[in-house]
Amino acid sequence: MSRTRWRLGLGATAFLVAAGLVPAPAHAEDVTDYAITVDPAARGAKIDDTMYGVFFEDINRAADGGLYAELVQNRSFEYSTADNSSYTPLTSWTVSGTGQVVNDDGRLGERNRNYLSLGAGSSVTNAGYNTGIHVEQGKKYDFSVWARADAGTALTVSLQDADGTLAPAREVTVTKSGWAQYKATFTATRTSSDGRLTVASSAAAALDMVSLFPRDTYRGEPNGLRKDLAEKIAALQPGFVRFPGGCLVNTGSMEDYSAASGWQRKRSYQWKDTIGPVEQRATNSNFWGYNQSYGLGYYEYFRLSEDIGAMPLPVVPALVTGCGQNKAVVDEALLKRHIQDTLDLIEFANGPASSTWGKVRAKMGHAKPFHLTHIEVGNEENLPNEFFARFKEFRAAIQAKYPDIQVISNSGPDDSGTTFDTAWQLNKDAKVDMVDEHYYNSPQWFLQNNDRYDSYDRNGPKVFLGEYASQGNTFKNGLTEAAFMTGLERNADVVKLASYAPLFANEDYVQWRPDLIWFNNHASWNSANYEVQKLFMTNVGDRVVPSTATGTPSLLAPITGAVGLSTWATTAAYDDVRVTGADGNTLLTDDFSGDASQWTHTGGGSWSVQDGQYVQTDVTAENTMVSAGDPSWHDYDLKAKATKKAGKEGFLVAFGVKDTGNFYWWNIGGWNNTQTAVEQAVDGGKSTLVSKAGSVETGRTYDIDVKVRGRQVTLYLDGQEWGSFTDDKPAEPFRQVVTKDQKTGDLIVKVVNAQNAAARTAIDLGGAKVASRARVTTLAAGPDAVNSETSTAVAPVKSTFDGVAGKFSYTFPANSVTFLRIRQR
Repeated sequence: MSRTRWRLGLGATAFLVAAGLVPAPAHAEDVTDYAITVDPAARGAKIDDTMYGVFFEDINRAADGGLYAELVQNRSFEYSTADNSSYTPLTSWTVSGTGQVVNDDGRLGERNRNYLSLGAGSSVTNAGYNTGIHVEQGKKYDFSVWARADAGTALTVSLQDADGTLAPAREVTVTKSGWAQYKATFTATRTSSDGRLTVASSAAAALDMVSLFPRDTYRGEPNGLRKDLAEKIAALQPGFVRFPGGCLVNTGSMEDYSAASGWQRKRSYQWKDTIGPVEQRATNSNFWGYNQSYGLGYYEYFRLSEDIGAMPLPVVPALVTGCGQNKAVVDEALLKRHIQDTLDLIEFANGPASSTWGKVRAKMGHAKPFHLTHIEVGNEENLPNEFFARFKEFRAAIQAKYPDIQVISNSGPDDSGTTFDTAWQLNKDAKVDMVDEHYYNSPQWFLQNNDRYDSYDRNGPKVFLGEYASQGNTFKNGLTEAAFMTGLERNADVVKLASYAPLFANEDYVQWRPDLIWFNNHASWNSANYEVQKLFMTNVGDRVVPSTATGTPSLLAPITGAVGLSTWATTAAYDDVRVTGADGNTLLTDDFSGDASQWTHTGGGSWSVQDGQYVQTDVTAENTMVSAGDPSWHDYDLKAKATKKAGKEGFLVAFGVKDTGNFYWWNIGGWNNTQTAVEQAVDGGKSTLVSKAGSVETGRTYDIDVKVRGRQVTLYLDGQEWGSFTDDKPAEPFRQVVTKDQKTGDLIVKVVNAQNAAARTAIDLGGAKVASRARVTTLAAGPDAVNSETSTAVAPVKSTFDGVAGKFSYTFPANSVTFLRIRQR
């Protein structure tokens, strides 16, 4: 269906005026006109039930103090100082009287070596997570402790906060010689989020595995999950659960079980450490810099997947590190052990109860198999050749013994670039079933790349989009992700699995943003992104119904902006900066023989003129941007000399600088001096436009030349062309996809309007006979709206619309995601 006119709203008008396509009108209106045409007779891609899922990684304290319901922090006194000097075996504990952590032959077990030796008449108190231990009035809490003491020794256990008792104290008496577990139950008399658990002993006693669990866990399971957090996962109705990482899995995997620390592998993750009785599981000082217990282990991940009806999708290490590291193991014996561990994992999941590892599963309480069908080898490896050599060995071994298991590969940590291209070619050549892509980009990138998968090879490997997010938790972020997701669904024949990441963040221990679900020790709340994900995940449909929509014309206006210099965790010196217009006129020149008055310091760091150079001397500072020139500059050459003095990375030269959040820069020797890339920042969020492997030598002076012509940029390093790109993709604010629910017969019209103007839309259903009433679910809010513990600014609103016909009009609100479920007759 063609439009007879296009009425421009404030958002679209500003966009087109900026692009030089139309003159600025005297009075802009607040409605734009679009058209959607649906072809119900055509068959689009089939959408699998597993299309959308969740990815759980223990980052941001997502497990202990989060999804894992244990209320006692460091319950086994195993916290380590290996990676963070603030962690000690008594972290979160306070001893009153005498007591010390001991590691000797009297230990509870080989993986649980530390225990607390408490003196007679002494006590020890645990502070829990966040502000303390959370209990709710009237609810039951199960206490347990492993103790070794003389028979008759009394252990008095109490719960209190600053205002007094939270439950009547309980006393347990040691009745056995040697280690034994003792239990008691509390019923809270008050609600508090600041509780403390104290264990006092009448005589000398050894204590380990001090635990307090809410009775009310998810589905009432012992050693279970925090109910509100698990329920939020279940509410998404995910098709799969990817676990347990992420960088948590592959970094440090080179260490064998007999590593120097023996009982505790620093920064490594071994699935066999995470199963069996909890007192026999290890504690790990993990990649993310904190200690994690393995109370939440592989068995619990499989149980969660089963409980919510999702496909389990474990990730195993391939002995090649990603996540900003470059290391590949050459130990064949260790490689074979990891391959065998993977085969054992499949047997643990699927083997009969009579098999070696199936027997372990059955003993834990699950005689029936978990029906594992997919397994992923590796995560974000940035050494594709080395990784792939190992991947093929894993795949061959798995397929030989378990031919029905689908083995998933990956394409590195970025959405494009040399590593990405090399990895994809290797995957294609080897006819890999599925490739895991990861990217965290700006909202602008997500609006510009809705068509990313339109051109993928329909006969090549399928895509698992295992990690993606748009660098923020505002509704604007959710809108741009929703716009991108319409492209995922349209290409459901290529993109078979997709999961936002990360899943959880404890508000007091945030290491990574954005995150889908936020929590503290007493409450949890859905981000705006969560509401978008939930809307898509609970209204997927079974097949795409082909449709088209009018859109925004291509960008025509040239790249404009000033120039800039920066560093990142590096000290560097710049000299002989010159900006020349395409007509040959000099716009700026600075050899720093005088001062630096032409430059404005907008970032961090410490800049000064030294010996005729402009030098940044703070080796720890990130983004130390200084800028010069006119934001209206376009079509120019930027030349400079740059020398790295010290630090982890190289240097950055910026162009098209509008302000501190909007610019392009050439990041030479970034990512721990492993890559060189051009990044674009839009409203503070960065995305990579072109990337190649590359590093910078300390002390060497590099000649940098950036030529900006229209929307094309060509970059030269030491006189040789490094690369070029054309930034001409429009950030289309109006996106849509239509799917069909085979069970109900509904057409689901999904529309994203990511602009500050309503979208009045003519919808042509292509002759489909439909009921006149549609069920409508709408997410609408200001672009900066954020959900929090106390405010839900973004939430779905359900309504009905009675004006549906073969051809009808609907006005989609500004900044909205709208799903129309239309019943076919």
